[in-house]
Amino acid sequence: MRRARGAFCYHSRLGQQAGSKAVTRTRIKVCGITRPEDATAAAAAGVDAIGLVFHPASPRAVTPAQAAAVARAAGPLVTVVALFVDAPEALVLEVLAAVPVGLIQFHGNESPADCARFERPFLKALRMAPGLAVEDAAAAYGAAGGILLDSYRPGVPGGTGETFDWGRAPAALRSRLVLAGGLTPENVGDAIARVRPAAVDVSGGVEAAPGVKDAERIAAFVAAVGDADSGRRGIETSATTGKRQSGSNQ
Repeated sequence: MRRARGAFCYHSRLGQQAGSKAVTRTRIKVCGITRPEDATAAAAAGVDAIGLVFHPASPRAVTPAQAAAVARAAGPLVTVVALFVDAPEALVLEVLAAVPVGLIQFHGNESPADCARFERPFLKALRMAPGLAVEDAAAAYGAAGGILLDSYRPGVPGGTGETFDWGRAPAALRSRLVLAGGLTPENVGDAIARVRPAAVDVSGGVEAAPGVKDAERIAAFVAAVGDADSGRRGIETSATTGKRQSGSNQ
């Protein structure tokens, strides 16, 4: 059973904080949805969240009215994430009044105070520019429900379709990390195995065209995430069994 709106990314954190060593399911967000039918397809595939872009320069931008229709199509148990890039306060408030937003994603140069002022759960995106001290940058946003790592291209806030060096993702952030940037059904399993994030975020990797999602690729992405999680569980189970057998022989 999926969670109520606004719960995206938090279940994995709670499991980690409680000291559980069990492999938790990697949460899935499909971003840049512009059509109600794509929201329906995403929900049917079993995603945890959909992202709605309110950045006018993006080919995936939607108006508050369009976003409200998309959110309705997603149903009541999929978290709606509203993405802003250094947006005016008036736009954020307009969206919050019109759309059932469970989580805000700040994808620009917003300060910690900018992110906290709306008193809503939020994600803060960090673009993986060369030389970025990721843990230090994330520490400034301690109130964030999650830190999203995205690829860096000068002058482009996101949606590049490019990956970054996953080795730069700090292990210390895993319990609150959302991995983005160039993910596809073909590479997400490798990304999860290497980074072990709390969640993954896909946009262009499941599209037929910018802003037009492909239902089959969404389903393939969800399946690939499930396979990666199953593989991790199998590895950890084998390791645990091996330790027990070794201990019994001593």
